Amino acid sequence: MNAAATGVAPVAALVALLAYVALERAFELAISARHARHLLAQGAVEHGRSHFPLFVVLHTLWPLALVAEVLARGARPGPGWPIWLTLLLASQGLRFAAIAALGGRWTVRVFALPGATLVRRGPYRFLRHPNYLAVIVELVCAPMLFGAWRTALGATIVNLVALAIRVRVEERALGIAPARSASRAGPG
Repeated sequence: MNAAATGVAPVAALVALLAYVALERAFELAISARHARHLLAQGAVEHGRSHFPLFVVLHTLWPLALVAEVLARGARPGPGWPIWLTLLLASQGLRFAAIAALGGRWTVRVFALPGATLVRRGPYRFLRHPNYLAVIVELVCAPMLFGAWRTALGATIVNLVALAIRVRVEERALGIAPARSASRAGPG
């Protein structure tokens, strides 16, 4: 019996993915905290603080649900796993490009810096909310990489509800009118 048949390979891959996600999130939280301190020192104002716990719950339960679906329900990679992996890697590239483009303004919370112009470089030239798109893709592709469709579906539903709130708060805070057509796509 080979390693894939016993489930050792998918579990090892899951451990590697979750270790990466944990390190990435810890790195992002450290960057966000540093940027938030600098933004507040420059007079930035935080908006939408009340919806942030929804994101905390989502990003805490998502990996736990993925582990449960793989270990308890026996979810396993399907033949499409290379596609899911490619999309997952692309989402990470988009995430890092969005963080780099925002520079010191990137945080996990919504801060508006009075008088600051909107960022229109990097992926913000083409997309209003590239970081949110990266997270949407990640929350779908990482579970689907392991055949964990229930986790992908549940995380997507919660994330879309949270983002519906977050995008309105962010656009209001930054003085951006809601998009009415694709031609209005821009930074968020």
